[in-house]
Amino acid sequence: MPNTPTDRLHALDAVRAFALLLGIFYHATISFFPGWMPWPIMDTQRSVGLAGAGYVSHIFRMSTFFFLAGFFGHMMHQRIGTTAFIKGRLKRIGIPFLVGWPIIFGAFIAVVIWAVYVQNGGSFPENPPPQPPLTWKTFPMTHLWFLYVLAIFYVVMLGFRALIGLIDRKQRLAGVIDKATVGLFSTPFLAVVLALPITIALILHDPWYAWWGIPTPDYGFLPNTPALIGYGTAFVFGWALHRQPKLIHRFEKPWPLYFIAAIGFTAICISMIGISSLFETLPMGWKKAGYAASYGLAIWCWTFAFIGAALRFLSGYSPVRRYLADSSYWLYLIHLPIIMAAQVFVSQLDMSPYVKYTLIMGVSLPVMLLSYHLLVRYSFIGAVLNGKRKPKRSKT
Repeated sequence: MPNTPTDRLHALDAVRAFALLLGIFYHATISFFPGWMPWPIMDTQRSVGLAGAGYVSHIFRMSTFFFLAGFFGHMMHQRIGTTAFIKGRLKRIGIPFLVGWPIIFGAFIAVVIWAVYVQNGGSFPENPPPQPPLTWKTFPMTHLWFLYVLAIFYVVMLGFRALIGLIDRKQRLAGVIDKATVGLFSTPFLAVVLALPITIALILHDPWYAWWGIPTPDYGFLPNTPALIGYGTAFVFGWALHRQPKLIHRFEKPWPLYFIAAIGFTAICISMIGISSLFETLPMGWKKAGYAASYGLAIWCWTFAFIGAALRFLSGYSPVRRYLADSSYWLYLIHLPIIMAAQVFVSQLDMSPYVKYTLIMGVSLPVMLLSYHLLVRYSFIGAVLNGKRKPKRSKT
């Protein structure tokens, strides 16, 4: 029997939470990457294995998030209308960014100062390097860049809908979009079509540090072109797909094939540049084109594999998954300075990097979950992030 829409939302909520939590696990690996890194704290022990895990997770986590943001965005807009949708997005996206950024950035700077002190042998350097001037191109978004980019996508999508509504009152274009979406699902080339825009964008981007895939738009108010195209494609596809939400169920049956393909394309990428070549730039040519194409296909195969697996195995209600889904937004908002502080704490210890990584996550994650339960879940903060929630009363 096909899953109900409610069941499918449980699965997709789980994938969205997984994408955010994966970002926490990813950032915790960075201090162990081999070679030089522009990261405030680098550990004395490095690990190619942790770099490999970080590489794989970084391929698809944000594309998956933006795909689901588009899917859920259309669902919400369809349910409550444009005015209420704008108010809701200002509350749950705008307020966390505007209020959260100065707090997060202040904590980030405090940890960076501590990291400099620790890595300099317990003292501050006499002549620290000058910092770049703060401009609209250098403004540090930190990891909250995803909120800013998401807001851009909402504005563009609502503006596009309004424009089309004026010139296409009979909704012919909507019918074309729906037919095109069904047509894509009827062919084996869905991942190829979706990978094409980001492939072209990455080929044309120069210099492109291929190991990092889609360049992170964490500096400046104008996101880089590959980020806008790659994440924008994911958002638009998610939005268009929810116009026919039953289509997403088609990812369930072939998820093992997508998983195998994702591993294959990832292996091709790694074979082309290796795990340790973090800042190798690829000149224009067949190698760059082949790597970009493989990377774009890996993005979508990983995304479809995890969505399909979730629909297959996680469609039922689970209180644990529901709690993690509810908490994941808060955890991601606050995680970076906490993870970095833990990285500083273990950075000089003489032990296995895998033990250190386990300590970082084993301490940081419970602390963040506790902060969610005590400070957020039933408070005004939780009402802003997830909507109002009443504490459950124990039965007598």
